[in-house]
Amino acid sequence: MAETAPDSLRADTADAAMQGNGRSIRTFYRLEGGRLASCPAPDAQVIVYISPTIDDEAELQELYNIDYHTLQSSLDPDELSRLEFEPDHAALIFKRPKSFCAQDNFLLKLTSTGVFIYDDYLVIVMPDEAPIFEGRVPIPVQTIQDVALRLLYQSIMHFDGHLKAINMLSDSLERRISTSLENVYLLNMFALEKSLVYIVNAISSNGALLDRMKAAAEKLGLDHEQVGVLEDIVIENSQCLRRTEIYAQVIGSLMDARASIVSHNLNQLIKKFTIWTIAIMLMNLVVSIFSMNVLLPLPGEGFLWPFYFVLFLCVVSAGFVFILWRLKKW
Repeated sequence: MAETAPDSLRADTADAAMQGNGRSIRTFYRLEGGRLASCPAPDAQVIVYISPTIDDEAELQELYNIDYHTLQSSLDPDELSRLEFEPDHAALIFKRPKSFCAQDNFLLKLTSTGVFIYDDYLVIVMPDEAPIFEGRVPIPVQTIQDVALRLLYQSIMHFDGHLKAINMLSDSLERRISTSLENVYLLNMFALEKSLVYIVNAISSNGALLDRMKAAAEKLGLDHEQVGVLEDIVIENSQCLRRTEIYAQVIGSLMDARASIVSHNLNQLIKKFTIWTIAIMLMNLVVSIFSMNVLLPLPGEGFLWPFYFVLFLCVVSAGFVFILWRLKKW
């Protein structure tokens, strides 16, 4: 079996544990029978740093010779995907979606991940915890290069999952907008549109990284079969980018129409209230004409029919307004 992590790491704890003074997490894996299995730190071929603290960052720079700027790029959600070569390793910085949170108000956020490929082991640096080795991926894991390709493929699958979620949220919001009088659902649609703009930029950035990897396949240690897998990933990324652009165009092109629907619903409500107000005003007019402040040409005390007569005139006046409303189809 190939040599694993540096000797200086062998003094670390054998299990995944909380590290440093913050809430960072380190996990260790090795390749066993075409899959990744948890293992003690001395046997690790894949080391994952999640939310590294200042002490962890210093360790990464000292033990693994990772450049400070490259390390910060792997933790920066606004950093673009790129490929860099150092004397003893290659650094991949790629974009991936963050897990959706209800507090995000329909704004799907992105983050970066750093993958540092050495001769015999792999270091992964992530700003937050995410399921990076879960799900079915049609990529055999025999070498650390396969692990890097698997991570890139999973990133595309996560983007696909987010696109499906955006599509379902968009359909749900459209149904609510059709009867809504408030702007809250419209603002949620704007958040989805904004998310798609960021996703298009992230997938496009990943596409440039994949093209660079194809050109530098030999330096990355990719064999012929792995280059074929990389080409498949490039195709999947291109298809994902195209779907995202279509969703962005559809949502963006219909935003004015959806805003008009909300405005139309509000206008319809105002019209109904106006008609009700006119009907009530006519009833008030009838009562005012026959009020106690006017000498009525009606019989005196002891007769109830004048009251019912005035009430009948009120109902007729209101009914006239509603009949006219239906006939004119206001």
